Amino acid sequence: MLNVGPDVPQALRPLLGELVEAVRALREPGAPMRIFACDAAELPPAKAWPQTLVLVADLSTLAVSDGNAWVRQDTGAVL
Repeated sequence: MLNVGPDVPQALRPLLGELVEAVRALREPGAPMRIFACDAAELPPAKAWPQTLVLVADLSTLAVSDGNAWVRQDTGAVL
């Protein structure tokens, strides 16, 4: 049960409860979760996503942002 103040409309309470549960699931996943996948040419800027893991679909490999570049996890090469 979501504990909200009396000023929150009754109609919004179920939605707020769902949002809280979704955030909890993201913070403490109880099962495997899908990761973001894209082709190498479509990778977002690495500087905007430090310490983030992506699946580089066209290369069939994982890459992680070190804050400056996307680094392939199979070879250690910069993408």
